[in-house]
Amino acid sequence: MNTRHFSQLPKPYLAYPKIIQGLIFKKPKGEKVLPQVEYVVDTLKVDTKHLESYNEVCGFKNDGFVPAIYLAVLSQSLQMHMMTSEAFPFAILGLVHIRNQIKQTRKIAVNEQITLSCKFGELQPHDKGLQFDFITTAKVGGEVVMESLTTYLSRQKTEKKASEKAKESKEPTYQPKAEWNISENTGRRYALISGDFNLIHIHAVTAKAFGFKQAIAHGMWSKAKALASIELPAAYEADVWFKLPMYLPSTVEFLTATEPKQTDFLIRNVKSKKPHVAGTVKAL
Repeated sequence: MNTRHFSQLPKPYLAYPKIIQGLIFKKPKGEKVLPQVEYVVDTLKVDTKHLESYNEVCGFKNDGFVPAIYLAVLSQSLQMHMMTSEAFPFAILGLVHIRNQIKQTRKIAVNEQITLSCKFGELQPHDKGLQFDFITTAKVGGEVVMESLTTYLSRQKTEKKASEKAKESKEPTYQPKAEWNISENTGRRYALISGDFNLIHIHAVTAKAFGFKQAIAHGMWSKAKALASIELPAAYEADVWFKLPMYLPSTVEFLTATEPKQTDFLIRNVKSKKPHVAGTVKAL
């Protein structure tokens, strides 16, 4: 596996010209293979003002610690450059973010120096195409403090019929915790912080070009909003599935089901009750 080292996070916007090129130049047909490469930021110092802006948009407190999901968001810059600088086999525009898993082994102080790395995981078949993972790791002095698995779906024609889905376990007994009015500019506010300016999140006009009736919220913003509303332990795993799009603006409700070492949560539309995000936080 090849490794590329960076002295700082590469700027997300530098990858956008190549992303736009993907609309013009089609990826070659044939077997899909993910690059065997790892991108590493050797010394990452958290920008406290940037973190405070992120916390404000997502609802986290400025308590001297870094939310694990914030590091996962920073790694998206590495992911974008991996997809545009390497022999990435899929068109970037059109990828669907379907799942995100985060593991925090201990609280991470704002002033700690972090080594942040990202690599591709396995390519796997999916009923609607092919899915793959980005594996992100954050270390402090060689100690792993955060791991993240981000799963994307590339829609493809599949010869196999959709496999029979496994019977889902009993749904948790959710209790309403809050009702949120999600404003129309949420996507733009989050994009300015995260660097993710995917046009489906920015404005209704640009979202319609990709088949959406309105702009939709970023999945990682939705997950962060949920985690910021839960009393998180010092060490935990947070697993989230992204369901149906959350249109902007909209009114949603946040529900939880709490057990001694586990909290299940759900974000759904107030009127239709259709789910946007479902997840679980487990104490370690």
